[in-house]
Amino acid sequence: MSSLDRKTMMRRDYFALRRAKPGTSKDAKIAASAALLEQRRLALQQLNLTPVPGLPVSAESDQIRAALADHQVIIVAGETGSGKTTQLPKFCLQNGLGLSGTIAHTQPRRIAARTVAQRIAQEVGCELGEAVGYSVRFSDQTNPQSLLRVMTDGLLLTEIRKDRFLNAYDAIIVDEAHERSLNIDFLLGYLRRLLTKRHDLKVIVTSATIDVQRFADYFDGAPVIEVGGRSFPVTTRYLDAETDNLGKLVDVLQSIDVAPPGPAPDVLAFFAAEREIFDAAKTLRMAFGERFEILPLYARLSLADQRQVFNPKGAKRRVVLATNVAETSLTVPNIGFVIDPGFARISRYSYRSKLQRLPIEPISQASANQRQGRCGRIAPGTCYRLYS
Repeated sequence: MSSLDRKTMMRRDYFALRRAKPGTSKDAKIAASAALLEQRRLALQQLNLTPVPGLPVSAESDQIRAALADHQVIIVAGETGSGKTTQLPKFCLQNGLGLSGTIAHTQPRRIAARTVAQRIAQEVGCELGEAVGYSVRFSDQTNPQSLLRVMTDGLLLTEIRKDRFLNAYDAIIVDEAHERSLNIDFLLGYLRRLLTKRHDLKVIVTSATIDVQRFADYFDGAPVIEVGGRSFPVTTRYLDAETDNLGKLVDVLQSIDVAPPGPAPDVLAFFAAEREIFDAAKTLRMAFGERFEILPLYARLSLADQRQVFNPKGAKRRVVLATNVAETSLTVPNIGFVIDPGFARISRYSYRSKLQRLPIEPISQASANQRQGRCGRIAPGTCYRLYS
């Protein structure tokens, strides 16, 4: 092993150095690092890294891998449902990343981190917590041999305090950059400065609605790769009736109930808050009895209830009642109908009161398009907007 390889291993294989006992010699640390590298290489060989056919991002795999090999930062932009979140880690692993350091895959929400990690582990054919794991607050399902670590962006920021150069990672995927939270802004700013000191670090910034040119300019002209979105058309219908949104929702579901189920028979209805979801679930169960399976989906939902949403079982049509967590962070399968009331609970900072508030506000046009894009992935869809 050359001196350069040894130096690279010692610097990038952060796990081996951190786990070494105090007083361990330098040669022993290098030997432990080499052993861990071999374990990761064997784990990588056992994974199925074939992209899922039919996804728009899979068609751009060669272009993305080439850009990732030639540039330190790339920007991947595409519509909701293009497969960016689940397929980009595979492209990184195919390029040899994840061996001498873990691939960090950030998500803005804990529920998204757990769900994405579970889906990727299922696709590559490994147990969750082994080669693919996740880390959220109060829960760490990873080990030193993990090649991919899906985590919240806030958790990655906290690691900077003990690992200033992020030596534990050789690639970082910043997903959902359009969220533009303080965590994401701080993280992008720190990564921009870090890239001048760590030339071996790869960064992928991905989102559905970002101004890609501004992001490219921020990272000194990083290449932009745009991928397509849904594969089927979506019909948009506006319902500006005098009844309240819950009454409109019942009317829409009654019209859907009489329609024959197609390839994507399920319904995704958006709500602004958890309390609205509880009230709607009670009303819909009384109105439709056993004809629909009513499933809530929000950030604080338990892991067992999440599995019911993402692992559909049974013959009944499902109606998923979700907050804006299902807008871009999560992709609910088999959705053919979207019901959008046009409101969401959005985090706002009040300069006068110096308080962070969560008022319910009308959504933007970009958010409306994101919600509409939740259907039309496997069959033609219909989006009902409960406003003019």
